[in-house]
Amino acid sequence: MNLSEKIYIVTGGSSGLGLAMAESLIAEGAKAIITGRNKEKLEKVASEIGAVAFHADAAKDEDIDQLFAFVMEKYGKLDGLINNAGIGGWAPIQEMSREKLREVFEVNVFGAAMMASKASTIFIEQNYGDIVNIASTASQKGYKYGSIYSASKFALRSMSQCWQAELRPHNVRVIQVNPSEVPTAFGSESRESRPIEDKKLTPMEIADVVIAALKMDRRGFIPEVSVFATNPF
Repeated sequence: MNLSEKIYIVTGGSSGLGLAMAESLIAEGAKAIITGRNKEKLEKVASEIGAVAFHADAAKDEDIDQLFAFVMEKYGKLDGLINNAGIGGWAPIQEMSREKLREVFEVNVFGAAMMASKASTIFIEQNYGDIVNIASTASQKGYKYGSIYSASKFALRSMSQCWQAELRPHNVRVIQVNPSEVPTAFGSESRESRPIEDKKLTPMEIADVVIAALKMDRRGFIPEVSVFATNPF
């Protein structure tokens, strides 16, 4: 399927995986509307790659409402949503708190859900559309100190499966992508991107998978795909 002239929202699009996916969409001739919480960085990145910046926090419903109103007023359609915005949170079980759980779930679960809810309304009316949920291999297996983050990605995986069942009759594809370890700014307090490592993934591997899934003819879709480094040791 040709992605030229198609309209995509990429949340968390100013760095890391989101930036790579936005750049790849633009290279395919699509329009990428990228969102992020740091307005200055977002606008700088958008200018550099030819994206459209929309300052929005996935944890705020008013921002989500304004984002979708902007897209529909400007373009009159939406071809896909890439739910990429996410934050980390790790703690031993005895050090977990409601506050940290809420902080992570507000973005990784509730934010993704509200974004998808808005997008699905448009997609059902159009009778087509794509939702790509960027989860993690942590959505498939828990790990030490991962209760908060892993649980949020398990929840996202469950929602992906529920949305697949609900939206397939409307010609809407819901695709979950599970990256393994990718050095990015994710989880970094400074929000500075980490350097690429020889035996780990880069954001482009994930972008390649997303683009391939989106370009598949609409008669088929990939429900879930996990991406691991070939030889990380």
